[in-house]
Amino acid sequence: MPAPARVLVVDDSPTMRGLITAVLSQDPDVSVIGQAGDAMEARAAIKQLNPDVVTLDIEMPNMNGLEFLEKIMKLRPMPVIMVSTMTHRGAEATLAALEIGAFDCVAKPQPGDARPFGELAEKVKAAARSQHRHSPSPHVHPSPVAPAADFRVGRKIVAIGSSTGGVEALIAVLQKFPRNCPPTVITQHMPPTFTKSFAERLNRLCAPVVEEATDGARLEIGKIYLAPGGDRHLQVSNASAPCCRLVDRAPVNGHRPSVDVLFDSVAELAGRNAVGVILTGMGRDGASGLLKMRHAGARTIGQNEKTCVVYGMPRVAHELGAVEHQLPLTSIGEEILKLTAARKEGIE
Repeated sequence: MPAPARVLVVDDSPTMRGLITAVLSQDPDVSVIGQAGDAMEARAAIKQLNPDVVTLDIEMPNMNGLEFLEKIMKLRPMPVIMVSTMTHRGAEATLAALEIGAFDCVAKPQPGDARPFGELAEKVKAAARSQHRHSPSPHVHPSPVAPAADFRVGRKIVAIGSSTGGVEALIAVLQKFPRNCPPTVITQHMPPTFTKSFAERLNRLCAPVVEEATDGARLEIGKIYLAPGGDRHLQVSNASAPCCRLVDRAPVNGHRPSVDVLFDSVAELAGRNAVGVILTGMGRDGASGLLKMRHAGARTIGQNEKTCVVYGMPRVAHELGAVEHQLPLTSIGEEILKLTAARKEGIE
């Protein structure tokens, strides 16, 4: 059996450190080897204990979590899971952390939460197993955006699913999209309240319009729709005038919104007039839905293992036969445009 994942918990609140430690200690494959109340204590503990994973609070005295994360990624890159408040400010800071190179994020519990830090142990174990890589922040070194004049959009819909590592991956893909991109729907596993901030961030970084999906929103050329986190799934419906639908339904594969729910609806609505893409992420959500899309005639793409933060969802999809082309992250945006461009002899 592999050794337990060794974790350092960093938070300025003794109560929060105790809660995180208690949650993680329930998993026999996780071992909390130390705690720290600020960046100075954390730096000393990292040197002394050499943890596999660090959980890091966003807001701390002396040096905040973002500043400390930047130092970690420059001097001693390692998997870091950010712990954030469920506020707009907390979401903005967490998204910046994910771009800097944080492995994933969890939200601090709210009153009445049945499972505080529900997926934290699984994320810690995935982080410990990962081959952590640090890449330059996309907002610091933006990818070139394809000029709209070079792209003639066809009639296909694009559906993308992602989870752990998806913030950086989606930025890398969507920054390749021109202003007149095909209608694109996305489910990214993310805590509630974070998706609105993420959509706003993508909208600033990308040429098309990016917005959080709303119920009944028409799918239009040049628009990208991000599933809101929380209590509903994103689907597409209405073949004569395709639109977003937010549906109340139990979690699927442990997630709400679920990538499988989105992909299933795209397979039924668009069939061969769709492109499905599955990016980095834990678990298997989206794999069976992507297979359904391929069986319906859609073109399908999976991110390859080398460029994934976590080769989970794309691996399962590949093993099921759902992935037509497995590509590095840097090639996926261009491939989507090739598959959705209008043919020279007419609109596809």
